[in-house]
This record gives sequence, C-alpha cells and structure tokens, in this order.
Amino acid sequence: MSMIGQYLRLSPAELERATRDPDWAAEHADDLYDRDDAAAAGRVHDTGKAWHALDFLLARRGFPVDVVFGEADMPWPAGSDWGYGPPRLLTADRVRAAADALEAHAPDALAEGVTPAELAAANVYPQGIWERGEEPDWVASSWASLRPYLRAAAREGDALLVWIS
Repeated sequence: MSMIGQYLRLSPAELERATRDPDWAAEHADDLYDRDDAAAAGRVHDTGKAWHALDFLLARRGFPVDVVFGEADMPWPAGSDWGYGPPRLLTADRVRAAADALEAHAPDALAEGVTPAELAAANVYPQGIWERGEEPDWVASSWASLRPYLRAAAREGDALLVWIS
C-alpha cells in the first residue's frame, strides 16, 4: 500500500465543527473523497506518493509554509488517526501565506539541481524509485496541481487539514 498526501479544505464554520467533532471531520473527508463531482473535487486534493519529495524539495527552496505536513495540531483526543497519524492544520492565514509565496517557487524549478542519489541518501519516500535512478522531475506535476488548490482555498478564506494516509 502506498502512502498518499491528502488535503481537505474547511470553511471557517467547517473548521469550528471539525475542531469539536473529529468524527464528523473524518466522515466529511471520506464523503468528499468518495464523491465523483466537481464540487467535491474542489474541496479535497492529494499529492499521491510525491508528498515526501515535495516536502524535501520545498524545504530545500525555503518555502515558508509547511504545506505537506501542516503546521498545527488539531485539539482532538489521542488516537485520532487518519492513516499515518492525525491530520494537522494549516490555518486560513497560513494558507494565504502559502498562496502568496507560490510565484517564487515555480514547478519547473522545484527539482532543479537535485539528483536521485540525493533523494535516496535523504531517505525520501518512495526511496526505491530514487535508488533506481528515477529523476525527481515528476514531483513537479504534483506541485503544479497543488498550487491552484492552495490559491482557491486562500481566495475563499479556507483552512486545510493535511494528512498522510
């Protein structure tokens, strides 16, 4: 089974509800991921297996917001696990900061100067593809698709739940 980076946009009212009711938040995320319509697709996103390489490459470039792992814990009881731990939060302000920083971090430059050997040495998931010598340029397409999602969330004043499943 693959580890996948996942995102859920939450309006201020949804965030308030999610803060009080983690079961509702999990059900809401599952419902949106299961639906096959444009409205649901705009509320959720995933970066597939590129999440860890995105984190590595964005940190290397000094991206100012942790868009891969989130920046704040949710005030939920212990055991609120959505796959590989509980989701973390990017507040609406931090989503806006991420959207503001996008232009300085173009997808075509994301993997510039990074070798597969460097990713393998850093134990970046999925390590096997770097050990085989696959170039990290494919990660840029995940970053390119995450960018409009971040912009839309910022435009609407939404927060994000972020998790690895």
